[in-house]
Amino acid sequence: FGGISSRIAAFADWAFSFNWSSESKRQDERANPYRSQLWLDVTGKVLELGPGFSSSLKLLPHKTTSAGQYLANSEVIQSYTALEPNPFMYGGLQKNAEANGFRVKFDRNTIADDTVHDTAVTSDGLIPFDIVRGTLDDPGQIPQLVLDNAPYDTVITSFSLCTAKDPEASLKNIVQLLKPGGTYIFIEHIRHPPPNDPLLVDGHDIDGVFWSRMQSLFNPLWNIIGHGCHIIRETGKAIEQTPGWESVDYRYARIGGDILSYFVPMAF
Repeated sequence: FGGISSRIAAFADWAFSFNWSSESKRQDERANPYRSQLWLDVTGKVLELGPGFSSSLKLLPHKTTSAGQYLANSEVIQSYTALEPNPFMYGGLQKNAEANGFRVKFDRNTIADDTVHDTAVTSDGLIPFDIVRGTLDDPGQIPQLVLDNAPYDTVITSFSLCTAKDPEASLKNIVQLLKPGGTYIFIEHIRHPPPNDPLLVDGHDIDGVFWSRMQSLFNPLWNIIGHGCHIIRETGKAIEQTPGWESVDYRYARIGGDILSYFVPMAF
């Protein structure tokens, strides 16, 4: 049964990555008006949890090199660790990383796949980019390279806590992995906030009560199609209630447009 279970899990990973190759573009359209401002504050040693293809790398601080390339600014970003559990994301993740001026290295303690290869170094000045398989759900199972690269100046989550098996444990581990004075930057799916919530900055005309009920109704199906994504978590509040922060500042936005957008308001 173990072999069957692992093959089913691998198929689920592949199916989600296949769907995400198109859906992530629509997700970017919804999120980037907010994420483009947040990602400019990313600095130093960076850890991103569940990056997927990490199409948002293009939103990091960039500069034009002497060769005329527009790449991530190595004077701002020292190193990048991408902790991704789905191996079918690695091809797109590496492609986006290399396109933005990173030198990719796969953690061979967690990734045994011999079809993926480290970046062939062709020039100096590329920012180290480690791809590690795993999650932060269990403090006893954090990959060693993630621990070795800590502490981090910046930790990022972008629509990944909605799929975390234990988001509270992930948040506690984020606090532990950040250096004193470090920054956690996030944008996450949430349950629709109540009407007239003072943290709501966009989408006041959308009926949050109705769509919150729709989220509850469709969450079981969404969880299956979305590879474990929960759209009824109050992630903003969970972050705020996690001990260890010096301060917490976030907002909500309801997003209109296509029908799926109404199911995925955001905290950021």
